[in-house]
Amino acid sequence: MSLKGKHIGFGLTGSHCTYGEVLPQMKKLVELGAKVTPFVTHTVKSTDTKFGDSDDWIKQIKDITSEELVDSIVKAEPFGPKTPLDCMVIAPLTGGSTSKFANALTDSPVLMAAKATLRNSNPVVLGISTNDALGLNGVNIMRLMSTKNIYFIPFGQDAPDVKPNSLVARMEAIPETIEHALRGKQYQPVVIEKFRD
Repeated sequence: MSLKGKHIGFGLTGSHCTYGEVLPQMKKLVELGAKVTPFVTHTVKSTDTKFGDSDDWIKQIKDITSEELVDSIVKAEPFGPKTPLDCMVIAPLTGGSTSKFANALTDSPVLMAAKATLRNSNPVVLGISTNDALGLNGVNIMRLMSTKNIYFIPFGQDAPDVKPNSLVARMEAIPETIEHALRGKQYQPVVIEKFRD
């Protein structure tokens, strides 16, 4: 399936160490002909870390998509019935946002867009990046995995020797996961090996 002409929402939450893996995939979606609308949490927009300044990340996102940044719940609300998305991607998805999404807590533009997309019976694709995926957040991930119209970018342990509960999605599989999700299929295998250099 081609992504040309598809309207893809792309949400980012506060796993700052993962943006370098995610933004090239956002660019690839644009190159494949998709219209990509970026959604960010307050953390993404306002937090500077050792992985980069928020202003720099926001500039890169705007340069890639050439679309207005959706950075408030009010801006996100029209992406329900008024401006439906063909697919909503959240990558990276932190443990905090995973927990909120699994328990219907809609407190950010990213989660509002995901909720609106599910309401329209369209797919939501999740790229987890959390240190407690195999800990307390495991139940939330399993709840989301068993929910209709939610699909996961393949994920695995990124550093099992030092962070045994941590799971991170293989972000380079974002386009293929979206293509499968648009057909109602989970891209497989969903549990993979993922080691960082």
